[in-house]
Amino acid sequence: MDFTNRSAARSTVYLVQQGVWDMPLESMPLAAGYLKATALADERIRAGTDIAIHNFRGGVTHVAMANAMFTQGAPDVLAFSVMGWNMRSFGSLAATFKQLNPQGWVVFGGTHVANQAERVFRLFPEVDIVVNGEGEFTFRDILLARLAGAGPHRLHDVAGLSFRDASGELVTTPERERINDLDEIPSPFLTGALELTDADGNFRYDVALMETNRGCPYKCAFCYWGGAVGQKVRAFSIDRLRAELEIFGRLKVHTVVACDANFGLLPGDVAFVEALIETRERLGFPRALETSWAKNKSKTFYRIVKMMKDAGMRSSFTLALQTLSDTALENMHRRNMKVNEWEDLAAWLDREGLDCYAELIWGAPGETVASFMDGYDRLARRVSRIAVYPMLLLPNTEYMDKKEQFGIRSVRGDSDDFEYVLAHDSITFAENQQMQRFLFWARVVAENAVLRHTWLPLRLLGEVTQSQALLNLDRWIAEVDDPAAAPLRAYVGAAAGGTDAYGAAITYFYTEPEAKRLLRRWWTESVRPLVPAAAAPLLDEVFRYDLLTQPAYRPAESGDPLPIVTVGGEEYYVRDGVQLAYDVPGIVARLRKDLAVSPAPSPRTLDLYYRTGSDSAVTSTNHEIVMHFMGLTRQDIEPEPMNVTTEPPPQGGSGGHLPILPIIATS
Repeated sequence: MDFTNRSAARSTVYLVQQGVWDMPLESMPLAAGYLKATALADERIRAGTDIAIHNFRGGVTHVAMANAMFTQGAPDVLAFSVMGWNMRSFGSLAATFKQLNPQGWVVFGGTHVANQAERVFRLFPEVDIVVNGEGEFTFRDILLARLAGAGPHRLHDVAGLSFRDASGELVTTPERERINDLDEIPSPFLTGALELTDADGNFRYDVALMETNRGCPYKCAFCYWGGAVGQKVRAFSIDRLRAELEIFGRLKVHTVVACDANFGLLPGDVAFVEALIETRERLGFPRALETSWAKNKSKTFYRIVKMMKDAGMRSSFTLALQTLSDTALENMHRRNMKVNEWEDLAAWLDREGLDCYAELIWGAPGETVASFMDGYDRLARRVSRIAVYPMLLLPNTEYMDKKEQFGIRSVRGDSDDFEYVLAHDSITFAENQQMQRFLFWARVVAENAVLRHTWLPLRLLGEVTQSQALLNLDRWIAEVDDPAAAPLRAYVGAAAGGTDAYGAAITYFYTEPEAKRLLRRWWTESVRPLVPAAAAPLLDEVFRYDLLTQPAYRPAESGDPLPIVTVGGEEYYVRDGVQLAYDVPGIVARLRKDLAVSPAPSPRTLDLYYRTGSDSAVTSTNHEIVMHFMGLTRQDIEPEPMNVTTEPPPQGGSGGHLPILPIIATS
């Protein structure tokens, strides 16, 4: 919005967000959209205030952000949605703002600064106000107070914030009650508060972010989900959500991300998925739903899974285990599904051919190297895509408050404000440093699906576990004399203490032809000698298929031009007539269903389809989104409906215990 010709009587407000990923498309500034929509719903604010959202990609410099915001003059109020990755940047911009407008107000909000006013004001004295808790109505009341003539040191009547009074003393006002009726928050999509299209009329973000509810009933020691942990879950109305989905359908949005803590927990989640599918059937979009699925899976979850599979609606279903160590679980205050239950669930998803990934946290108090690696490989028996996160200490969490109790030693990040765990009572500094190397390869190559089909056949037929293969890759890259390995050695060395190195490595593997050559060399020199000779040809072809089905990144520029076709209203690059010595898709499917396979060649010719527009997906660390750009067969694009009931799989049976399968010789 251009404020150069604004009336002197009107106040100007900038709402600022910055995503974590430096990628071609923006991340949707949903929080700023809520704030703007709520503020402008008040006619007093609407009559006297202009509000603009400044949304920046990750990696944008302080200078670039300052130039973008302040070239036409500084606003009266500068409000930031603060996360750990952008807190330092926003503190710097607050200082610049005060040089330009010393009387202007700086507001910090978000879970990283809520209830942390003493530290925020000490680090960034230019900040005037810290919002504690849900910000929509608190921010509205801040603007109303300013319009009424209050100063930033006289906000005693506004609930849910911290500020310094005229004497410099910290003042924290009473906690604001949670918003019970979420429909009181105007929709940033339905009101037009959030710009959804670019200059060409296309949807401007990588994905559409929505909330269907707020709150989380759990109190995990590592988490502060929206400041609403251990609280009743509150939901937006289905009528509102349906209307928002209508907008996204008409804008041809491929993927909706529901920013909920436990999607699939509430019966109302079924109605949302029904609305999503109905919208897709009428308008062709959205095509996929990503979310944080409920930790404990109920009949509601299984019903949703069947609905989505039958409708061809894609998702990555999550096993949010975080650890398989009983000691670490107890310290987390987290009651997982019983082991046989998650194994049965993973086996069921496997047999149905549904995409599934798991989450683990390395470095939780009570975890050891041995317990973590054992848990990783137990989990990898069923789920190869394991998102492994380093233990971060976050504000307002029990782990942060009880560092001494667990003997935690940590350090702040170089460019972010997270505390990275270095050691504690059950892991040493040296052990953590070694594990950071494993985490790098686990996250880059397995979690982000640089290899995805290879892991299961390699373990069952090649007798090499997933962790063994990843550690093998680490050693080989460290020692090999190949110029293509040099960037990866640099990335792994810089990985501890941030996500930049992970993203750079993922981009390297997906966009540089030399990276694929390097992977082929590693496989030939370091993995193939480990596997039984009878299995080697088949495993070679599975590995080749993995490289063939990586996202198609600018194929014309890489010397591999591919035609574009339209399937179901969506554009795909197509690679015709791919000849395989083995029916890799069929073999992997059989192994996922616990069926034996033959070592005899089974030639197959197929066409591979790659969704166009992968640039943002392959230049981030968002593994859930990159999966939507993998090469697929025509059958993958148009799958058959599920022939199952909505009942969960039987518990305690053999479904979760995958046998070591023989290769059945043919006569």
